[in-house]
Amino acid sequence: MQSLKVTTIQSNLIWENIDANLEQFSYKIAPLKGKTDIIILPEMFTTGFTNNREPLAEVPQGKTFQWLYQQALAVNAVVTGSYIVKEEGKYYNRLIWMQPNGQYSLYNKHYLFTKAKEHEYYARGQERVVIEWKGWKICPLICYDLRFPMWARNNVGYDLLIYIASWPTTRAHHWKSLLMGRAIENQCFTIGVNRVGMDGNDFYYSGDTSVIDYSGGIIYQTAHAEDTFTALLNYEAQQTYREKLRFLPDQDGYL
Repeated sequence: MQSLKVTTIQSNLIWENIDANLEQFSYKIAPLKGKTDIIILPEMFTTGFTNNREPLAEVPQGKTFQWLYQQALAVNAVVTGSYIVKEEGKYYNRLIWMQPNGQYSLYNKHYLFTKAKEHEYYARGQERVVIEWKGWKICPLICYDLRFPMWARNNVGYDLLIYIASWPTTRAHHWKSLLMGRAIENQCFTIGVNRVGMDGNDFYYSGDTSVIDYSGGIIYQTAHAEDTFTALLNYEAQQTYREKLRFLPDQDGYL
């Protein structure tokens, strides 16, 4: 199995301004052509994390969806991130996994952040998604999902766990610790992509975007600044580690 090049983009977000955010990410993605297999953007990357859903929500295959396809096609890589979508009268914090051939998968955030009243504005997704890309099985999740280990449980043999987030700096220690925990317990590469900067509600985000290996070792971690990083993930090294420490087969039958 080939190694996988995965690029994280830790960025400030322009508050509730879809066009401006698409423009800035277009600029950041363009140099990555031919240099990566997957590009990961933060949670609600077109607006920042907001409950102001009605003026910002898009139809399922609207502006941002088309932009994701254009970007994926231009750089010949998957581009993924979440934004606000309205479908059949419900609003979702929806992650789109866009391939360069236009095929896509979607994941609606399952655990909604009640402290910020997210559950009052958005509908809860009901299904996990495991995506195959270049031979790898990949599980993408969103922000608050990180606090619930059963939802990430590696009972389907995935190889890469991804979290995109808007996770404030006041709980940065939780973010970094839980990412490490998910990597260790699921014996898989784990990537968390968070935003930086101040949002329109005066919450500050330090980022702490992280790439962690299958044993909990930190490959990359950065805070308080915009940054783009590409990691090379070695599939065979992960499989060798799993064979040496055969913990995953000892799971019981629960989710």
